Amino acid sequence: MNLYVHFPFCRAKCAYCALLSRVGASAVARADHVARIVRDLPNGPLETVYFGGGTPALCDLAPVFEALSPRIDPAGGTEFTVELHPLDVKSSALESLRRGGVNRISLGVQSFDDGVLNAMGRGHTAVEAERAFREVKTVFPNAGMDLIAGWPGCSDGSWRETLMRALALEPVHMSCYSLIHEPKTRLDLAVRKGALTLPDDDAALAQVSMAREAFAAAGLARYEVSNYARPGFECRHNCAVWRGEDYVGLGEGAHGRVGFARTIGMATGYSTEAVTPEEDAFERAVLGLRTAFGIDLADIANRHPLLAERLPAWRRSLEALVAPGILRKASSDRFVPTDRGFEVCDAVMAEL
Repeated sequence: MNLYVHFPFCRAKCAYCALLSRVGASAVARADHVARIVRDLPNGPLETVYFGGGTPALCDLAPVFEALSPRIDPAGGTEFTVELHPLDVKSSALESLRRGGVNRISLGVQSFDDGVLNAMGRGHTAVEAERAFREVKTVFPNAGMDLIAGWPGCSDGSWRETLMRALALEPVHMSCYSLIHEPKTRLDLAVRKGALTLPDDDAALAQVSMAREAFAAAGLARYEVSNYARPGFECRHNCAVWRGEDYVGLGEGAHGRVGFARTIGMATGYSTEAVTPEEDAFERAVLGLRTAFGIDLADIANRHPLLAERLPAWRRSLEALVAPGILRKASSDRFVPTDRGFEVCDAVMAEL
């Protein structure tokens, strides 16, 4: 089983963020959230655990670590990831995470341009991010960071400098997301007022391409639309989701998928949406188009018999995308996105 735990607490709301998070939550509210997580933990062994947010480190995680202890084996195979903000990184905090079974860190950096960081509302500087990542690596060799491409006013020169500073720290994993203009964010308000102008799609994609080329030169291979890693350091939790495996989502704002049900954590309890067996099979099958593995029609036929009647039409659609360079055939049944294919994978999934 795979487990995602959401911690909806932040020091400040980033300008681009539309995720569920709150600023200024009381210690009591945070402790209540932790108690809820402990109460809701699934039974049985866990293959992967991922703490995201928000900012998990704003909570006292010790009760969760204690409750998780019999369910995980970090030395024997459980991948346990925690997202950190650079201001979370202190030697005592890192040691507490290590003792709690954590063995993978994802550091939210987003940029190494202080002007961009200030506009984003990140609350840290580029130098603080560099210091934080170096300290993380002393405790967690399996450490990566996030960057955001396509920020308004971020020149290609500034973006190139961000990539160089990131790679100089020798991460084993990088996530590079294209900026998404989410409604009702501070970014959205600034754009609507004319205070900021978003780059066009070509300019944003050019920065993603710059990142891909820089990462490849540093030995980080693209294995998903926005994710790159050295061999063996791919995020197993996210890979499980993209392979269509079940994952339990705990906490307010957490999404989960178990059997024929999607769940979303509410302020109290969870809302559940049922999906039909055919819808379930389709959604789990096509997620492979987000990854470097792609989709294998023979494998889909074995895992999802309900889709068997669709597969001849799928094959025709997929074959038609090989000549224009959207997909390539890795075998007679397996279709893999090209770099161009990664850029338009949502459209390919919609086609199917």
